Amino acid sequence: MAGRCCSRRRSGVTRLGREGCPRRQGASPFVSPGGEVFGATAGRLPRVRWTMRFPFATGGLPVWALGGLLLVAGLFPGCARRPVAPLAHAMSPSVLVPAGLAGIQDGRGRFREIMTAIMADHGAFLPGDRSSDGDGILWRLAGEPGPTGRPVPLGVSTAGIRLVLVPGLLAECVSESSLLFDDARPDVERYGYATTLVRTGGRWGSARNAAIIHEVVAKLPENDTIVFVTHSKGAVDVLEALVSYPDLAARTAAVVSVAGAIDGSPLAETFSDGLLRFAESMPLSSCPPGEGTEALDSLKRAYRLRFLAEHRLPARVRYYSLAAFASREETSAILRPFYDILAKTDALNDGLVIAADAIIPGGTLLGYPNADHLAVAMPFSKKPSLLTSVISKNSYPRPALLEAIARYVEEDLGPEKGREN
Repeated sequence: MAGRCCSRRRSGVTRLGREGCPRRQGASPFVSPGGEVFGATAGRLPRVRWTMRFPFATGGLPVWALGGLLLVAGLFPGCARRPVAPLAHAMSPSVLVPAGLAGIQDGRGRFREIMTAIMADHGAFLPGDRSSDGDGILWRLAGEPGPTGRPVPLGVSTAGIRLVLVPGLLAECVSESSLLFDDARPDVERYGYATTLVRTGGRWGSARNAAIIHEVVAKLPENDTIVFVTHSKGAVDVLEALVSYPDLAARTAAVVSVAGAIDGSPLAETFSDGLLRFAESMPLSSCPPGEGTEALDSLKRAYRLRFLAEHRLPARVRYYSLAAFASREETSAILRPFYDILAKTDALNDGLVIAADAIIPGGTLLGYPNADHLAVAMPFSKKPSLLTSVISKNSYPRPALLEAIARYVEEDLGPEKGREN
């Protein structure tokens, strides 16, 4: 399969060919958060030239073209086999342990209590309403604490909290069709929580996006209590920003990761470097390309685990995690091939990230949303289109989820952030 992948020529509207198909020599390079290059090929890489001809002279491709390319590539994993040694040399030692042994506090019981109260009070009036019984909204994994029995205040907040929303990979590229928690912002704002959406580069690496995040927050009112609510790659972009900019960390009260790629994703290692370089250089109409494969490099496990090993997260900031996953049947069609790849390792995945890789070490685990990677945070229009035909499982009570996040964090930050009921 690998040989055919390299030599195959495609004819038709779009032609893609690989000239020469040189055999790879040595290790793949690994780019550290500091910019150093590791590996046997750090000084020189085999040159892989891609040619592409389009039937039109100008204009960019729609974002679904990039998704389609990776979708097709995901069906042919034989094209992306990698030697083990380079991956091992780049990887920091890691171990999979129960959350309690990793210094993670279990907040699932109280978070479910808050989410259930919101759904009972006004969930029927919000988009994505569904039953909160059983696993309907949040999966109930073994050992979840029971309800605390404490009341859940549902009045208007006077805590001055601003939810700073940071989207993930390719979010900029689909911004005309979907914005992070766009259907949830009116609800939380009605209850006194201000919101700001950071528009990061959809195909940029975490270091460049960290600078954008820092710049945006620097312009926010000084009295705001900053709570980042992040999705996918946005979570690691924010973690890099906190480490890189001490003044940002000093202003930040909390970071909430929703389906964040905290430990990276095995999918970032699935595709060949040549294919990734081609995909990231495609002329998409809505988002500029990054440098080389910087965005997907930021999601490789070796990169992410090394970052966590080498950088202590600011201790004054509170960290919270929601790790989504769904059954294959409840995963959108566009994500199912990737779900299948990840399921060979762990069936508890959301189609792009394994649930165990989505938890910030040393933080608080809030729960496991029953949703795929897109449905948990990205609302797509119900208007029939090519995109919505493949994003086929997008219903989820995102407004209630975002409100529950805001109320849990406000409560956890302390009584000085009191509410007006």
